[in-house]
Amino acid sequence: MAKRERVVRMSVEQPLWRALTAYRILTMLYASLLAVFGRDEYERPWVAFAYLVVMAAWTLATLPKVAGAVSCTKRFLGADLGIALVGILLTPLADLDAQHMDGSTLPSIWTAGSVLAFAIKGGWRWAAFASTFVAAANIIERGEPSRDTFHNVLLVWVASIAIGYVVEVARASERTLARALEIEAATRERERLARDIHDSVLQVLAMVQRRGTALGGEAAELGRMAGEQEVALRTLVSSGLVPTTRVSEDAAEGAVVRTVEVDEEDGLAGGAACDLRSLLAPHAGSRVSFAEPGAPVLLAPAAAKELAAAVSAALDNVRVHAGQDAQAWILVEDWPDEVIVTVRDDGPGIAEGRLAQAEGEGRMGVALSIRGRLRDLGGTAELISVPGQGTEVELKVPKVSRTPDDSRGKAGSGR
Repeated sequence: MAKRERVVRMSVEQPLWRALTAYRILTMLYASLLAVFGRDEYERPWVAFAYLVVMAAWTLATLPKVAGAVSCTKRFLGADLGIALVGILLTPLADLDAQHMDGSTLPSIWTAGSVLAFAIKGGWRWAAFASTFVAAANIIERGEPSRDTFHNVLLVWVASIAIGYVVEVARASERTLARALEIEAATRERERLARDIHDSVLQVLAMVQRRGTALGGEAAELGRMAGEQEVALRTLVSSGLVPTTRVSEDAAEGAVVRTVEVDEEDGLAGGAACDLRSLLAPHAGSRVSFAEPGAPVLLAPAAAKELAAAVSAALDNVRVHAGQDAQAWILVEDWPDEVIVTVRDDGPGIAEGRLAQAEGEGRMGVALSIRGRLRDLGGTAELISVPGQGTEVELKVPKVSRTPDDSRGKAGSGR
């Protein structure tokens, strides 16, 4: 399946990874200097220096791991936290009093880097998980922890959770900003296409329509068709020439918002969400106006296909019962929990009791082609008609809809 892919990368969190890299290096040097200047106070200095050599080698060897969210895997985080915990628990072995250098542990503040990596990678829940282990190790290492120990443990715990929460908020802001920029870019592209097409194809179609109408006869029919194609082309340009499906990647991708552009058939066949606008835009013409949101209206492929079929059935009813010259309007509304499509016409309307009579005569267009499809999706179809003032059909489908029953029979048209 051929598809064109455009990736928008906007990583506010990337500076945090760079800061973490610098923090790990600086705190590694700080812990090493503490050990060098306090070497006379260790009862088993070889334990301290052996651990610090391992910690320094690990820090330098794993610098690429903390370069971004993708490379910072769960396995690395677990090993990194394990090295920090081992350093804390080895402190009494190196110094039985554990009081040198103001009672700091062997890894000192390097341990906070492990907790921060959890916070940046997975948010506040991961930070709480890691900091809890660090807190338990510190309490075990002290044996009889003092008030200062509890103070420091609580400080690391609260700070790491706060940083993890800030990271989650930053990621949400990135996604929102990326969507806004994507919509803005799409709007500019549509405007550019509209200008280019207006200066060429649309002007030719408009001229053919005018000349055909003036000449009459077969030329008039050709002019009418040119006019319909002009309206359809304008609608296609305003909707975007290629239907798009936006996919927000996992946070491990480093805040990537990926837009995958696919053909209509591919979108319906795949499992990704389908843009309802691309299914309804072909209905637009000289007698059908199409109004849509500026952003994709995403539904499950099966739900989008069924809803589009219900709209087609409603338009068939307009042509059959309101006449070929009737005007129709399609309005698409994308709400947080549901999608609403309204089909309205300026025909003569439906006489009272006519729907019940049609169902009794076996013409089930509204009952099955429209209401039946929406009912299978967990939605509703409401028909409002006033004699002499046209008909309005309001179709509502929830964003999480049921799978339509494939065994349901095909329904014919007719009110």
